Amino acid sequence: MTAKFKVGDRVQVIRDNKVEIDTIIATQNGTMHQLDKEPRNCWVDEWQLAPAPALVVVPQWFDDAYKEVIEYNWNEYAQKALLHFIARTGFGNQFSIVESDGTQQYCEGATDYVREHRFDLIRAVLDGYTVEKEALYYVKVLNHDLGYLNFYTGAGEYFIDSRKNDDGIKTQYTETEIKALNEKLWECAVPVEEVSE
Repeated sequence: MTAKFKVGDRVQVIRDNKVEIDTIIATQNGTMHQLDKEPRNCWVDEWQLAPAPALVVVPQWFDDAYKEVIEYNWNEYAQKALLHFIARTGFGNQFSIVESDGTQQYCEGATDYVREHRFDLIRAVLDGYTVEKEALYYVKVLNHDLGYLNFYTGAGEYFIDSRKNDDGIKTQYTETEIKALNEKLWECAVPVEEVSE
């Protein structure tokens, strides 16, 4: 089977006796490809490439934690630090991140997730990842078309109206946002996909 690659595809290539993951930025005759990493003047035959493994999907809190580690550490050290936090979780340790001032910040509820998905998270740190899109919901508080919870971002006020999403009006919320307003509103949540236009 011959793989056909196109611009934007993530691929594996062997460079300096190491397998690297790269992105195709140009293609010539469908068989020669230019890759994103240096040396960019080098073109690679298609037979030298293999599809890159799919990116691991991680929850939003993991992405936030990784960005926080990068913010407080140099990027090169950040990767090692996060791998350390992942590897030690569950062996008498909770998943936590050390702040720049030396204090530890525990990621609530993350320890069980990290313990169960340890190897996927390590792959995510090493090879890259995509962030799981949190499901969106309408909050239908009245049983008719004008019964949806809306938020006027300009005034910071909530009101009941249609679910039409105009500029400055927010009508779709994540589970976390809904429960932060009022736990009982979660009973009124309707997944966006289930509501017909």
